[in-house]
Amino acid sequence: MNTMDAASQLTLFACGIFFLLGLLTGVWKYLVIWRSPISEAPRYVNVAHQTSLLYSFAALVLLKFLEFSPYSETVNMIAVAFPLFFFSVAIVTYSIHGILRDTDNQFQKPYRLGKLYIPPLVFHFLIWLLIASEIGGFLVLFAGYLRVLLVVP
Repeated sequence: MNTMDAASQLTLFACGIFFLLGLLTGVWKYLVIWRSPISEAPRYVNVAHQTSLLYSFAALVLLKFLEFSPYSETVNMIAVAFPLFFFSVAIVTYSIHGILRDTDNQFQKPYRLGKLYIPPLVFHFLIWLLIASEIGGFLVLFAGYLRVLLVVP
């Protein structure tokens, strides 16, 4: 068996889980469409399906950049763990909205998840944390790749 560092193992595992969720939410989407009088799935059933598939490929992008990272295993793990965590949270959130059919737009006020109302300050803090984590994690790996590419000591 090929030995992989922990960050690569986590990333490939997440990729597999996201892809499997994409396939399973695709079945869910089909069943909902089939039962719908207008042959449409609720918005967040579609979103959960699409993002699961997209995040599986995003995980592969992270995995590829890990191959070129000159950083320590700890730095690499942090760089992938944060984006993967928020990819997971997004898929779960979209799936909950799809199951509950509680909104067609999670950014519409009042912010809620089912019966849980989320204060605007908390909602926007979490969105900015997601943005910083996803972009920041990738930027660390991309900077590592550029460092190797440009042979910076």
